[in-house]
Amino acid sequence: MLSEVKTFQKEYMTQFEDLYAYSYEEGTDTEHFLALGLLLRRYYGDRWKESVSEYRQDKKRQVYYFSMEYLPGRQLKSNLLNLGLLQTARTAIDGLGLDFDQIVRAEVDPALGNGGLGRLASCFMDSMASTGIAGNGCGIRYRYGLFKQKFLNGHQIELPENWLRNLNVWEVRREGKAVTVRFGGTVELVPNADNDLKPVYHNTQTILAVPYDTPQIGYHNKTVNTLRLFSAEVPYEDETAYQTPQERNAVKQITEVLYPDDSNYEGRLLRLKQEYFLCSAGIQTIVNHFKGLKLEWSEFPEKVAIHINDTHPTLCIPELMRILLDDEGLSWEQAWNIIHKTFSYTNHTILAEAMERWPVDMVERTLPRIMQIIWEINRRHYLIKGALYGQDIAHKTAPVIDGQVQMAHLAILASHSVNGVAKLHTEILENYTLRNFKLISPAKFNNKTNGITLRRWVMLANEPLSNLIDQRIGKEWRSSPKEVSLLKAYQTDKKLLKELLAVKKANKERFAAYVADQMNIEIDPNALFDVQIKRLHAYKRQLLQALHIIDRYWKIKESPGSIQQPRVFIFGAKAAPSYHYAKEIIKLINALAALVNNDPEVSEFIKVVFVENYGVSLAELIIPSADLSEQISLSGKEASGTSNMKLMANGALTIGTLDGANVEIRDSVGEDNLFLFGLKADEVENLKASHIYHSADYYHNNPRIKRILDTLIDGTIPDIEEEGRDIFDSLVTYNDEYFLLKDFDSFVDAQDQADLAFQDPHEWARKCLLNIAASGNFSSDYTVLRYAKEIWKVDPGSHLFNIQDFS
Repeated sequence: MLSEVKTFQKEYMTQFEDLYAYSYEEGTDTEHFLALGLLLRRYYGDRWKESVSEYRQDKKRQVYYFSMEYLPGRQLKSNLLNLGLLQTARTAIDGLGLDFDQIVRAEVDPALGNGGLGRLASCFMDSMASTGIAGNGCGIRYRYGLFKQKFLNGHQIELPENWLRNLNVWEVRREGKAVTVRFGGTVELVPNADNDLKPVYHNTQTILAVPYDTPQIGYHNKTVNTLRLFSAEVPYEDETAYQTPQERNAVKQITEVLYPDDSNYEGRLLRLKQEYFLCSAGIQTIVNHFKGLKLEWSEFPEKVAIHINDTHPTLCIPELMRILLDDEGLSWEQAWNIIHKTFSYTNHTILAEAMERWPVDMVERTLPRIMQIIWEINRRHYLIKGALYGQDIAHKTAPVIDGQVQMAHLAILASHSVNGVAKLHTEILENYTLRNFKLISPAKFNNKTNGITLRRWVMLANEPLSNLIDQRIGKEWRSSPKEVSLLKAYQTDKKLLKELLAVKKANKERFAAYVADQMNIEIDPNALFDVQIKRLHAYKRQLLQALHIIDRYWKIKESPGSIQQPRVFIFGAKAAPSYHYAKEIIKLINALAALVNNDPEVSEFIKVVFVENYGVSLAELIIPSADLSEQISLSGKEASGTSNMKLMANGALTIGTLDGANVEIRDSVGEDNLFLFGLKADEVENLKASHIYHSADYYHNNPRIKRILDTLIDGTIPDIEEEGRDIFDSLVTYNDEYFLLKDFDSFVDAQDQADLAFQDPHEWARKCLLNIAASGNFSSDYTVLRYAKEIWKVDPGSHLFNIQDFS
């Protein structure tokens, strides 16, 4: 170890001084981070080259995972961990008189996703590399990514998140692999010499898609996969066609920001362009790779598996059809057969009305040839499915309905596999949302419950806990996550439980120090830390927690001593810029924080902390400190959730509804080791169907609820006159769409149970230990292995995993 450290130090000093031409002792934290990242290239560079060469030379079947979002988090520590160099680097850097942890924090957290969808994609990329699966990610290199969230007088405001302000040390620009993407113009079908119709394009706009590749390093193996992100640029040969700054900016806009504001036509059009840009660039890259293998087109599905992560990349399907038909001269039947064998699709949405759709006229103007192909898919669908199942079923499952291109329909019809992301979610898709598709293609549907990588969320985010686990059960769990279940044998070990509480206390103190420094709020690490961190959406019911806080506020004000257990309520969430109601809830929670945090009578028992700009790095700070994990979406609305898995893996107890993956967490950890409440999914559907729910009755007949809701409009909470009235009306006048008032009493009862349970530290620690012990079941390593075996038909390269063990 000592020789390794000395060698690393010498290499680092040389790297730094070659880069900056002055002593490392004079460097800033950012300069040290960049030098350290560049040094790591020497360690993984050969592995990356060898992985790419092996895939090509062996003509391996490769997975191409298309996603509009990736949330990788800071990558320095992750890369060091996977290379087996984390301890060496820390010792070496600290030994030079530098602060390793401070250098780690100098890395900018890439804001290339909005939440669970993007983090799932990054977990999958890590797991594919760590299990030795030949996998590639395809996405967009957003210049600014998702917005940087700031609070101004409690209101969310959005600022550009300039994550590329410094050199991105991990990426490699592959200018020689750039392709062109066409937009607009017109397409004329003209007979050729063989009397086949061939498209002739007129007045199209051509955009250059330049790939930037980032290594995805496997854990303690030799696999390094590639995440390829595309940037939109003006083609070199067409530069004279873009003479004004406005024309050039229109090109840059395509990869400027993640999810542009879609509240107007221009924003929706830009998002459509983004989606096609990703799909066309990625598919062209795959086709170019395949053509280099010198194989027959019939072998394409044997070498390529394309996976669509939610509906955003669905235009991959007509784009590959376009290339096979127009450029390669295949027949429609040949091309469609290849499409069906190649594509698979993950659905992340429960509500049919929330699934993505585009106006036909917008697609025709922007992507004329693509719309021609979609029309032909639609015609053949009616012809074939109408004859087999009747025109009514054919219409309900058609790719084009009432002037709208139905992206989920197109993805389902073209793919050989369609999966949900939790057992309950898949059941709802099959029995309700997509039941007509299940009728016509029952074999397509399957479930693949989401997962998380414990490397990121325990080994990196919670090193003290990881070390404690190592001391008790050894290190095999780091490579085989289910081995963490061995901790169950220690549930009565008082020494271990005491040590587990000490780890949690230290993590809480670390977060408390951050809150004091960054937010000027003092929180007590001995209090129960109650955490709700996820995208702000009405169905996720952050508002239900706010109502609970108001209830506690009044209990303390009216009956001092009635609340014995101090709590810190911790929120982290961004609202979409155009989602007015979600932003009103943010304002309410911030105003509530100002009220309770500054009331001496209340603040001893309640503190509210809403962290700004929640993302992966903040999650790594918050999650290890959590005692209670809020997973309180209305049953039947959350597809899966992954924060529930991250929090349980760090020893937080779940309080939640039986929604999404909460069901499987309950089955895995046992009902006695979490706190359940609220309506079940079938009860929600029955209430909706019967139309017997009248939320105003709860307001008028339940004095407790009336007191809470009146607080929104009577001036008790300062500076929420408009927001409070809108939220009040949503719950009373407009019948409480997500049944907060129906579930409220049950929710508070569960919260009271959690208060009581927290009073017994030994028993609480035992429950925490059992949650940690069950978390290995939710490793994304196992999730991608199930995808690999049942959907992608690829084998893992790591000797640690036997694909036959996963079904």
